[in-house]
Amino acid sequence: LLVLILVNGLGIFWPSDLVELQLTDGSKLLGEVWEKESMHARPGQEVGERIRVKIGNRDFYGLDFRWVPESDIAEQHFPKQAFVLERRAWGNFFGFIDTIRVNGKVVAAGIAQSAEALPKYLRQANALYRTIRKIEKRDIGAINVRIEQHRLDIKRIRLSGQVDRQSQEKIRSLEDKISELQSRYNDHEARLLKLNEQGRSSRVHLLTVDGQSKELGLMQVVRAYQPNALSMPAKAGVYLAHLWEFLSGEPREANTEGGVFPAIFGTVLMVIIMSIAVVPLGVIAAIYMREYARGGLLLTAVRIAINNLAGVPSIVIGVFGLGFFIYTVGGSIDRLFFSEALPTPTFGTGGMLWASLTLALLTLPVVIITAEEGLAAVPRSVREASLALGATKIETLWRVILPSALPAIFTGLILAISRAAGEVAPLMITGVVKLAPSLPLDGQFPYLHLERKFMHLGFHIYDVGFQSPNVEAALPMVYATTLLLILIVLVLNLAAILMRSHLQRKFSIGKL
Repeated sequence: LLVLILVNGLGIFWPSDLVELQLTDGSKLLGEVWEKESMHARPGQEVGERIRVKIGNRDFYGLDFRWVPESDIAEQHFPKQAFVLERRAWGNFFGFIDTIRVNGKVVAAGIAQSAEALPKYLRQANALYRTIRKIEKRDIGAINVRIEQHRLDIKRIRLSGQVDRQSQEKIRSLEDKISELQSRYNDHEARLLKLNEQGRSSRVHLLTVDGQSKELGLMQVVRAYQPNALSMPAKAGVYLAHLWEFLSGEPREANTEGGVFPAIFGTVLMVIIMSIAVVPLGVIAAIYMREYARGGLLLTAVRIAINNLAGVPSIVIGVFGLGFFIYTVGGSIDRLFFSEALPTPTFGTGGMLWASLTLALLTLPVVIITAEEGLAAVPRSVREASLALGATKIETLWRVILPSALPAIFTGLILAISRAAGEVAPLMITGVVKLAPSLPLDGQFPYLHLERKFMHLGFHIYDVGFQSPNVEAALPMVYATTLLLILIVLVLNLAAILMRSHLQRKFSIGKL
């Protein structure tokens, strides 16, 4: 399984050569050969082979792939002049560059001149695009947040029923601040219009292998290269650029291209919050059942409930999280502290906090059982020796028993992390989304926004693999994201294992 995922997941970032096919009917195709298979007229009767070609140019042909029987191929070669343009929309373009225009003037004509001039103008266009995105997300985004905060402050004052002079002055002050922020917003918007107009002035004229043409703004191009003319080190450079974009970039094209950084961030943060929630609760429950509770009907019922909870389907836990955490707890928080924002919910809707707590509930039985086994494994003689030396029961528990049981507690945490990182069903109804506009952690107070929705690698795999409008083209992204999820789980588990090993050496019975 790992070999299959490794081969299919890592291979998508390598720049494949472009093959030009001259067909027997006189038409031409240009694209990447993805696979070859045998054709059968009926079972057991092989009539030849066919190849699947990724032809790209979705805006021209309406599809990404085409099957071509080898018997229909009259000639094939690998043109070094052919370009791959990775676009922000409509997928890749396979073809040739005719001219490059800047401010309406031709700055490069022909394939040779265009290939030489393209890197310079593409860098300028990408720098301009990053500036625009920075203004949109940081500057304008911050202004929108502050305007909304002031608007809610005004609404809160009016809902309180205060009509004294001080309240009226505060409302006027807030309205003045909103007007000032709106003026700054308009300035940024005017600047964006100028930058977008400047970006549209750099354009490239493209030609397909069958003679069709199109003009494209360079700001819509992420990367351009001639795969058939690249040396092996140059291809390795493109591979590393693709890999870095995958790890650090944002998704595009309905999540089928670009990066998965928001999903990586959401997955890791959710696991951390889940661990913070589940470990104390699980350890406290294990301590009570092992060290304090007396045997009887109640303790037996609790153990049965814990064992049954471990077998509850994850989607049922998700429904409980929706009903209890979101609608009951979150709805109450909104009514008590965020009434001015209603009917738009703040905590009464899915978010990072509720998804993490739902998964904490899902993995709680594992932590309780392993922690209780760790407590039970501490020899009775060690407990009695501590008490004989004058330590209280609490001191014995805190200084002797718990340190000895920490390796078992970390074993439960490792199992919980492995379970939680790959769960998808509970998250679909408690806060995960296809595309999150912003991360749960940013520079806006209070910095960690646990009420925000988030992306998750497991849901990203489901969405790309089964909800994508173009499943065939998205399949490599599924393998790559699956590989990344496995690596993240391994890293998290490895960190917990190293901590467990350290604690085993530090708090071994022989050293107590």
